[in-house]
Amino acid sequence: MKFRPCIDIHNGAVKQIVGGSLRDSGNSAAENFVSDMDAEHYAKMYKERGLAGGHIILLNPAGSEYYEADRQQAFAALAEYPEGLQVGGGVTPENAAEYLNKGASHVIVTSYVFRNGEVDFKRLEEISRETGRERLVLDLSCRKKDGQYFIVTDRWQKWTDTLVTAENIRMLSAYCDEFLIHAADAEGKRQGIEKDIVRLLGDIPEVRAVYAGGIGSFADIECLRELGKGRVDFTAGSALDIFGGDLSFEEVCRIG
Repeated sequence: MKFRPCIDIHNGAVKQIVGGSLRDSGNSAAENFVSDMDAEHYAKMYKERGLAGGHIILLNPAGSEYYEADRQQAFAALAEYPEGLQVGGGVTPENAAEYLNKGASHVIVTSYVFRNGEVDFKRLEEISRETGRERLVLDLSCRKKDGQYFIVTDRWQKWTDTLVTAENIRMLSAYCDEFLIHAADAEGKRQGIEKDIVRLLGDIPEVRAVYAGGIGSFADIECLRELGKGRVDFTAGSALDIFGGDLSFEEVCRIG
Protein backbone atom coordinates (compact mmCIF):
# COMPACT_ATOMS: atom_id res chain seq x y z
CA MET A 1 0.00 0.00 0.00
CA LYS A 2 1.35 3.39 -1.02
CA PHE A 3 0.24 6.98 -0.69
CA ARG A 4 -0.56 8.66 -4.01
CA PRO A 5 -0.76 12.46 -3.86
CA CYS A 6 -3.27 14.62 -5.73
CA ILE A 7 -3.63 18.02 -7.35
CA ASP A 8 -7.27 18.94 -7.96
CA ILE A 9 -7.76 22.02 -10.15
CA HIS A 10 -11.03 23.95 -10.34
CA ASN A 11 -11.63 27.41 -11.80
CA GLY A 12 -7.89 27.67 -12.44
CA ALA A 13 -6.90 27.12 -8.81
CA VAL A 14 -5.66 24.18 -6.74
CA LYS A 15 -8.38 23.32 -4.28
CA GLN A 16 -10.14 20.59 -2.34
CA ILE A 17 -13.89 20.30 -2.75
CA VAL A 18 -16.77 18.21 -1.44
CA GLY A 19 -17.09 15.77 -4.33
CA GLY A 20 -20.85 15.45 -4.54
CA SER A 21 -21.25 19.24 -4.58
CA LEU A 22 -19.61 19.83 -7.97
CA ARG A 23 -21.88 21.49 -10.54
CA ASP A 24 -21.05 22.49 -14.10
CA SER A 25 -23.69 25.20 -13.91
CA GLY A 26 -21.92 28.30 -12.65
CA ASN A 27 -18.69 26.31 -12.21
CA SER A 28 -19.68 25.87 -8.57
CA ALA A 29 -18.60 23.53 -5.77
CA ALA A 30 -18.53 23.48 -1.98
CA GLU A 31 -14.90 24.20 -1.14
CA ASN A 32 -12.87 22.76 1.72
CA PHE A 33 -9.68 24.56 0.77
CA VAL A 34 -8.42 26.94 -1.91
CA SER A 35 -4.63 27.15 -2.17
CA ASP A 36 -2.54 30.27 -2.62
CA MET A 37 0.00 28.03 -4.34
CA ASP A 38 -0.16 26.79 -7.91
CA ALA A 39 -0.05 23.24 -9.22
CA GLU A 40 3.65 23.51 -10.00
CA HIS A 41 4.35 24.12 -6.29
CA TYR A 42 2.64 20.87 -5.30
CA ALA A 43 4.30 18.92 -8.13
CA LYS A 44 7.70 20.08 -6.87
CA MET A 45 6.76 19.03 -3.32
CA TYR A 46 5.77 15.57 -4.50
CA LYS A 47 8.87 15.19 -6.67
CA GLU A 48 11.18 16.12 -3.82
CA ARG A 49 9.63 13.37 -1.68
CA GLY A 50 9.68 10.77 -4.42
CA LEU A 51 5.90 10.38 -4.49
CA ALA A 52 5.17 8.83 -7.88
CA GLY A 53 1.82 7.92 -9.40
CA GLY A 54 -0.21 10.83 -8.08
CA HIS A 55 -2.97 12.38 -10.12
CA ILE A 56 -3.96 15.79 -11.45
CA ILE A 57 -7.70 16.15 -11.95
CA LEU A 58 -9.22 18.99 -13.99
CA LEU A 59 -12.62 19.60 -12.41
CA ASN A 60 -14.07 22.02 -14.95
CA PRO A 61 -15.62 20.58 -18.11
CA ALA A 62 -14.20 21.22 -21.55
CA GLY A 63 -16.00 24.32 -22.77
CA SER A 64 -15.94 26.00 -19.38
CA GLU A 65 -14.42 29.47 -19.27
CA TYR A 66 -11.93 28.05 -16.76
CA TYR A 67 -10.94 24.88 -18.60
CA GLU A 68 -7.90 26.35 -20.35
CA ALA A 69 -6.66 27.82 -17.07
CA ASP A 70 -6.99 24.34 -15.52
CA ARG A 71 -4.98 22.89 -18.40
CA GLN A 72 -2.19 25.44 -18.06
CA GLN A 73 -1.92 24.62 -14.37
CA ALA A 74 -1.66 20.94 -15.25
CA PHE A 75 0.99 21.54 -17.91
CA ALA A 76 3.12 23.51 -15.44
CA ALA A 77 2.89 20.68 -12.90
CA LEU A 78 3.86 18.09 -15.53
CA ALA A 79 6.85 20.18 -16.58
CA GLU A 80 8.00 20.28 -12.96
CA TYR A 81 7.54 16.53 -12.42
CA PRO A 82 7.60 14.69 -15.76
CA GLU A 83 6.46 11.05 -15.63
CA GLY A 84 5.55 11.47 -11.96
CA LEU A 85 1.88 12.40 -12.31
CA GLN A 86 -1.24 11.24 -14.12
CA VAL A 87 -3.84 13.60 -15.64
CA GLY A 88 -7.61 13.26 -15.87
CA GLY A 89 -10.55 15.46 -16.73
CA GLY A 90 -11.93 15.76 -20.25
CA VAL A 91 -9.39 13.32 -21.71
CA THR A 92 -10.27 11.95 -25.17
CA PRO A 93 -8.33 10.22 -27.97
CA GLU A 94 -7.90 13.67 -29.53
CA ASN A 95 -6.04 15.22 -26.59
CA ALA A 96 -4.54 12.22 -24.73
CA ALA A 97 -1.25 12.39 -26.63
CA GLU A 98 -0.87 16.05 -25.70
CA TYR A 99 -0.90 15.25 -21.99
CA LEU A 100 1.45 12.30 -22.44
CA ASN A 101 3.84 14.38 -24.52
CA LYS A 102 3.74 17.10 -21.86
CA GLY A 103 4.99 14.61 -19.29
CA ALA A 104 1.99 12.73 -17.87
CA SER A 105 2.85 9.13 -16.99
CA HIS A 106 -0.79 8.12 -17.65
CA VAL A 107 -4.08 9.69 -18.64
CA ILE A 108 -7.25 9.03 -16.66
CA VAL A 109 -10.66 8.61 -18.26
CA THR A 110 -14.23 7.92 -17.19
CA SER A 111 -16.86 9.95 -18.98
CA TYR A 112 -15.49 9.36 -22.48
CA VAL A 113 -15.98 5.60 -22.29
CA PHE A 114 -19.62 5.70 -21.18
CA ARG A 115 -22.66 6.33 -23.34
CA ASN A 116 -26.34 5.88 -22.48
CA GLY A 117 -25.40 4.57 -19.06
CA GLU A 118 -23.18 1.73 -20.28
CA VAL A 119 -19.58 1.08 -21.23
CA ASP A 120 -19.00 2.03 -24.85
CA PHE A 121 -16.45 -0.61 -25.79
CA LYS A 122 -15.71 1.00 -29.13
CA ARG A 123 -14.63 4.17 -27.34
CA LEU A 124 -12.77 2.21 -24.68
CA GLU A 125 -10.81 0.29 -27.29
CA GLU A 126 -10.10 3.52 -29.16
CA ILE A 127 -8.64 5.35 -26.17
CA SER A 128 -6.71 2.26 -25.06
CA ARG A 129 -5.14 1.93 -28.53
CA GLU A 130 -4.30 5.64 -28.59
CA THR A 131 -2.51 5.68 -25.25
CA GLY A 132 -1.43 2.06 -24.97
CA ARG A 133 -2.93 -0.04 -22.19
CA GLU A 134 0.11 0.63 -20.00
CA ARG A 135 -0.56 4.39 -19.92
CA LEU A 136 -4.32 4.38 -19.36
CA VAL A 137 -6.10 4.64 -15.99
CA LEU A 138 -9.85 4.13 -15.67
CA ASP A 139 -11.50 6.25 -13.01
CA LEU A 140 -14.45 4.28 -11.69
CA SER A 141 -16.03 7.05 -9.66
CA CYS A 142 -19.02 5.60 -7.87
CA ARG A 143 -22.01 6.42 -5.69
CA LYS A 144 -24.27 4.15 -3.69
CA LYS A 145 -27.93 3.58 -4.56
CA ASP A 146 -30.23 0.85 -3.26
CA GLY A 147 -27.29 -0.82 -1.53
CA GLN A 148 -25.13 -1.04 -4.67
CA TYR A 149 -22.34 1.09 -6.11
CA PHE A 150 -22.91 2.54 -9.57
CA ILE A 151 -20.32 4.28 -11.72
CA VAL A 152 -20.97 8.01 -12.09
CA THR A 153 -19.54 10.24 -14.79
CA ASP A 154 -19.34 13.91 -15.83
CA ARG A 155 -17.70 15.09 -12.62
CA TRP A 156 -19.85 12.74 -10.49
CA GLN A 157 -23.13 14.27 -11.72
CA LYS A 158 -24.45 11.60 -14.12
CA TRP A 159 -25.42 8.10 -13.00
CA THR A 160 -24.73 5.12 -15.23
CA ASP A 161 -26.31 1.67 -15.09
CA THR A 162 -22.91 0.03 -14.60
CA LEU A 163 -22.18 -1.53 -11.22
CA VAL A 164 -18.78 -1.58 -9.54
CA THR A 165 -18.30 -5.32 -9.16
CA ALA A 166 -15.29 -7.64 -9.21
CA GLU A 167 -16.52 -9.07 -12.51
CA ASN A 168 -16.72 -5.64 -14.17
CA ILE A 169 -13.37 -4.52 -12.79
CA ARG A 170 -11.66 -7.67 -14.06
CA MET A 171 -13.29 -7.20 -17.46
CA LEU A 172 -12.20 -3.57 -17.74
CA SER A 173 -8.65 -4.34 -16.57
CA ALA A 174 -7.88 -5.73 -20.03
CA TYR A 175 -7.90 -2.15 -21.32
CA CYS A 176 -5.96 -0.24 -18.65
CA ASP A 177 -2.94 -0.29 -16.39
CA GLU A 178 -4.80 0.51 -13.15
CA PHE A 179 -7.95 1.99 -11.65
CA LEU A 180 -8.64 5.14 -9.68
CA ILE A 181 -11.70 4.53 -7.52
CA HIS A 182 -13.41 7.68 -6.24
CA ALA A 183 -16.08 7.06 -3.61
CA ALA A 184 -17.82 10.27 -4.63
CA ASP A 185 -20.26 10.56 -1.73
CA ALA A 186 -17.37 10.37 0.75
CA GLU A 187 -15.02 12.62 -1.23
CA GLY A 188 -13.89 15.66 0.75
CA LYS A 189 -15.95 14.87 3.86
CA ARG A 190 -13.19 13.28 6.01
CA GLN A 191 -15.79 11.06 7.70
CA GLY A 192 -14.36 7.64 6.90
CA ILE A 193 -13.80 5.40 3.92
CA GLU A 194 -16.39 3.41 1.96
CA LYS A 195 -15.45 0.05 3.47
CA ASP A 196 -17.37 -2.11 1.01
CA ILE A 197 -15.50 -0.64 -1.94
CA VAL A 198 -12.10 -1.11 -0.30
CA ARG A 199 -12.95 -4.68 0.69
CA LEU A 200 -13.98 -5.41 -2.91
CA LEU A 201 -10.68 -4.07 -4.26
CA GLY A 202 -8.69 -6.04 -1.72
CA ASP A 203 -10.29 -9.23 -3.01
CA ILE A 204 -9.04 -8.69 -6.58
CA PRO A 205 -5.28 -9.25 -6.17
CA GLU A 206 -4.52 -9.20 -9.90
CA VAL A 207 -5.81 -5.62 -10.29
CA ARG A 208 -3.93 -2.49 -9.24
CA ALA A 209 -6.16 0.22 -7.77
CA VAL A 210 -5.99 3.55 -5.95
CA TYR A 211 -8.80 4.45 -3.55
CA ALA A 212 -9.99 8.03 -2.92
CA GLY A 213 -12.73 9.31 -0.64
CA GLY A 214 -13.40 10.01 3.01
CA ILE A 215 -9.99 9.52 4.62
CA GLY A 216 -9.87 11.75 7.69
CA SER A 217 -7.52 10.02 10.13
CA PHE A 218 -4.66 7.58 10.43
CA ALA A 219 -7.21 5.09 11.74
CA ASP A 220 -8.99 5.33 8.36
CA ILE A 221 -5.71 4.60 6.60
CA GLU A 222 -5.08 1.56 8.79
CA CYS A 223 -8.63 0.36 8.14
CA LEU A 224 -7.96 0.71 4.42
CA ARG A 225 -4.75 -1.29 4.80
CA GLU A 226 -6.61 -4.08 6.58
CA LEU A 227 -9.65 -4.26 4.32
CA GLY A 228 -7.55 -3.82 1.20
CA LYS A 229 -5.11 -6.51 2.36
CA GLY A 230 -2.22 -4.12 1.80
CA ARG A 231 -2.85 -4.16 -1.95
CA VAL A 232 -4.86 -0.96 -2.40
CA ASP A 233 -3.03 2.35 -2.72
CA PHE A 234 -4.74 5.47 -1.46
CA THR A 235 -4.95 9.19 -1.94
CA ALA A 236 -5.92 11.85 0.57
CA GLY A 237 -6.58 15.53 0.00
CA SER A 238 -8.77 17.58 2.32
CA ALA A 239 -7.50 15.72 5.40
CA LEU A 240 -3.87 16.73 4.83
CA ASP A 241 -2.34 19.74 6.55
CA ILE A 242 -1.04 21.00 3.19
CA PHE A 243 -4.70 21.37 2.17
CA GLY A 244 -6.01 22.78 5.46
CA GLY A 245 -6.62 19.46 7.25
CA ASP A 246 -5.24 17.84 10.37
CA LEU A 247 -3.16 14.95 9.03
CA SER A 248 0.57 15.51 8.74
CA PHE A 249 1.55 15.32 5.09
CA GLU A 250 5.08 14.36 6.06
CA GLU A 251 3.85 11.48 8.18
CA VAL A 252 1.48 10.24 5.48
CA CYS A 253 4.40 10.30 3.02
CA ARG A 254 6.18 7.72 5.17
CA ILE A 255 3.33 5.21 4.93
CA GLY A 256 4.13 2.27 2.71
